[in-house]
Amino acid sequence: MNPELALQALTASLNGEGAAVEILPGRTGNHYLIEEVPSAELVDYQEIAAVVRTSGSTGTPKRTALSVEALASSSMATAEHLGFEGQWLLALPLHFVAGLAVLTRSLYAGTRPWAMDLEQSFAAQGFNDAASALTDRRRLVSMVPTQLQRLLTDPDAQTISTLQRFDAILLGGARAPRAVLAEAAKHSLNLHLTYGSSETAGGCVYDAKALPGVQVKVIDGRIMLGGPTIAAGYLGNPELTQQHFSTDAAGTRWYATDDLGSYTDGVLSVSGRADDVIITGGVKVSAAAVQRIIESVPGVSAVQVVAVPDAQWGQQIGAAYAGTASPDSLADAVRESLGAAAVPRRVQRLDELPLLPNGKIDRMLLAALLAASAG
Repeated sequence: MNPELALQALTASLNGEGAAVEILPGRTGNHYLIEEVPSAELVDYQEIAAVVRTSGSTGTPKRTALSVEALASSSMATAEHLGFEGQWLLALPLHFVAGLAVLTRSLYAGTRPWAMDLEQSFAAQGFNDAASALTDRRRLVSMVPTQLQRLLTDPDAQTISTLQRFDAILLGGARAPRAVLAEAAKHSLNLHLTYGSSETAGGCVYDAKALPGVQVKVIDGRIMLGGPTIAAGYLGNPELTQQHFSTDAAGTRWYATDDLGSYTDGVLSVSGRADDVIITGGVKVSAAAVQRIIESVPGVSAVQVVAVPDAQWGQQIGAAYAGTASPDSLADAVRESLGAAAVPRRVQRLDELPLLPNGKIDRMLLAALLAASAG
């Protein structure tokens, strides 16, 4: 798949020679709809280059307006932090911010990205074939943990060699399981854990450290991100924009995330989402804490913990996982570490966890599957 049309439209927008663009999914994974954003939708904003929709993994997608400054600052900060620029492999859909960021970084670096064939399910052979087309000495790729996990599950020599050839592998979009990180370290991969969102023009914290120009603070446990990469707001949703975005007296733009954590001595630690708590039978349980325990159980290759609506208890803890571990081993591990109340009552073992087009786990679908499993 050639991203040339998207590159041309984005170039014109960034140069002020074209309208703001919104890239939408087409009928297949290799094609996109590139639409101009009507100027009437942007009357409250200045110099918007692109509109990106959130993944919608937990609700209705929001249309995030990103300015020329936000995209340019994000690209330059990434290059400054890494210490180099190079050629990117596009392994994520263009209509999500991680894919758009690859195009933007390529434009500012003056390199031509090469796109994977996303028509089929993400697999090692397709990744290897696409990576073999890269020609620059410096090579970069952005992935989500599920993709890297698939590449590192019983990998052949070619896949390991391909991964080792990348000067930087940016891993974001979700928390990476410890087993995946351990496997990456075993093969000495040039891995960088990134944290950010559509509202921050992509990753703005790498390996727990803020990129140049990015500011971080924590207020009442909630993570706040500031600086030139912050979005202008949500199109058509002024109430939500007011809830999440602000500008301080010094002129710094801030975004209030939905994540909880701490920021000490320049190091950011993300503990979970503000909506992460599952209340079951009046007891509050952290889904992230349960997930971390299950991930440590031998034989678990992937897991997602979600809240499942329940008429009697209000909510029940649900867990869908892939691997060879038994449900009893999951329950025992959670009970020992967090107590009986935290043990998942709805559990399903799947061959693979369902994914959204951007490679993230489809939490809404899993919650529906777990709810339907009651019996």
